Amino acid sequence: MINIDNIWVLEIAGFEIWITETIVNTWFIMLVLILFAIIARIKLRTFKEVPRGFQNVIEIIVETFDKFVTNTLGEELSYIAPWFFMVFVFILSSSLFSIFGLRAPTADWATTFALALASFLLIFIMGLKHQKMDYLKSYIYPHPIFFPLNLIGELAKPVSLSFRLFGNVLSGTIILTLYYGLTPRLVQFGIPAILHAFFDVAFGAIQTYIFVIISLMYVKTAASD
Repeated sequence: MINIDNIWVLEIAGFEIWITETIVNTWFIMLVLILFAIIARIKLRTFKEVPRGFQNVIEIIVETFDKFVTNTLGEELSYIAPWFFMVFVFILSSSLFSIFGLRAPTADWATTFALALASFLLIFIMGLKHQKMDYLKSYIYPHPIFFPLNLIGELAKPVSLSFRLFGNVLSGTIILTLYYGLTPRLVQFGIPAILHAFFDVAFGAIQTYIFVIISLMYVKTAASD
């Protein structure tokens, strides 16, 4: 579980494209989430004034997250909540599917860096949209001589975000792998359930929250005066 397996290699125009275990697992999680979204959309066609059952659950989840983003960013920036809801659900799902033996895509730095880089681009866009040239001037604040340091500080954000999530998820993967590899089969029932509950469910939820809340604070800092 520590090494990332390469499933197959595609050759396109002389270039090799490696389809790794991470990519396949990411596709699988995306497929499950897309199917769930389609089912939810079909079930919510008959929208009821007084929500009950499935509609009530969906509304609670969406409204809770929307309120969380609004309280963090303010009403003016709350329109980006859908993006971070997608990030939140994907990262959390990656950890939860580990319970069933699926290696978490977030245990691969390529995945966490891609998520962090996308958040960084969003931070830059939001800064330009709301502060315009003042945001670019922040790169040379308080003097143009500080531009290299300010640039490094900004580029460090996606790197630190990606390594924080990657390191914590990978550490849980390594601990579970060592447990399965070093213990007899007799004790591989019951105790692993506790370890999975801690590393995949509780720890995964905490790391998901940390990634999202830090990203939101970066956006708020970039978009605020």
